[in-house]
Amino acid sequence: MEIIGIKAIPINIPLKQPFKLAYGTHLEYRGVILVIKTDSEIYGIGEASPSPKITGETQDTAIDVMEDKIKPLLIGKNPLNIEKITDELDSEFSGNTSAKCAVDIALWDILGKVSRLPLKDLLGGGGDSIETSITIGIKPIDNTIKEADELVENGAKILKIKIGLNPKEDVDKIKELRNTIGYTPTIRVDANQGYTVKEAIWVGRKLEPCDIEFIEQPVKFYDYRGMKCVRDTIDIPVMADESIHSLQDTIRAIREDICDLINIKLMKSGGIKNAIKIAAAAGGAGIKCMLGCMSETKIAITAGTHLAIATENIRYADLDGHLELEKEIVDGGVITERGENRISEKEGLGLTLKSCIETE
Repeated sequence: MEIIGIKAIPINIPLKQPFKLAYGTHLEYRGVILVIKTDSEIYGIGEASPSPKITGETQDTAIDVMEDKIKPLLIGKNPLNIEKITDELDSEFSGNTSAKCAVDIALWDILGKVSRLPLKDLLGGGGDSIETSITIGIKPIDNTIKEADELVENGAKILKIKIGLNPKEDVDKIKELRNTIGYTPTIRVDANQGYTVKEAIWVGRKLEPCDIEFIEQPVKFYDYRGMKCVRDTIDIPVMADESIHSLQDTIRAIREDICDLINIKLMKSGGIKNAIKIAAAAGGAGIKCMLGCMSETKIAITAGTHLAIATENIRYADLDGHLELEKEIVDGGVITERGENRISEKEGLGLTLKSCIETE
């Protein structure tokens, strides 16, 4: 079997509502779908969710990399040699992790179809569902409480609340949220690098009575010393997100003891293969991981769900990016209901592109 072609398809999908976080507001998802074709009529589907502030990519640069750098490297290769191909991509050019992620996901999809197994079984099995948090962006207190009430009413078990712009308002919001919805839903918070170290410590201490599962990336991604200071000072577990993209970042975080938990994202790591390595390294140091996401369609969310279900050291999931989108572009794939992501026993990712997506 060999690869005979690839097609990069730009996808622009409005969000259901503006999504505000500490470093900006998003109105539209601008991603790239990658289709890898083989000489046996089996094809794989992958996805890139480029982000200038997280992965250093845009939709245009991701497509350019796929067409100019990735395509020449893939043509003629055996798509089942996933590690060999992804290692070659990493050695040929740096960065561009969401574009590399699209390749990685598509190759795993092909392997699943050839093996006639769902991706989770190729990765180790483990069941067919995982609890996921549902995210609420930064908005006024009343709007946050209203949305949280609706989510809990619809079965959400874990809420992830974006914070990081106004420390006092953030504390008041979480306290009022707890007073309104009680302590049954799990609450985790995500500052997206929004605080100074002093602010993060103040917020963390004020939120300690609110039974917060963890606080995610309270300070700038490069401030490892600041992360450690926050972690050593507050009682709420600290999760590293933007600080950790690669296995090398993970090793440094372990050595410098900066966090209690790690948020792995396929778009940051470059795909499933590298995500597995990060989870294994973290596990060796006794650090549990979460599988997170960006704004993504069901393609990447399904891949992440398969990986989270199959990986022992991935104990948490934040795989809800597809719920933000006005429309879906695939049939099949992950089903999110009552706070859980469920996947089927269909081979590969278990999804197909809708007929409106031009793949030829």
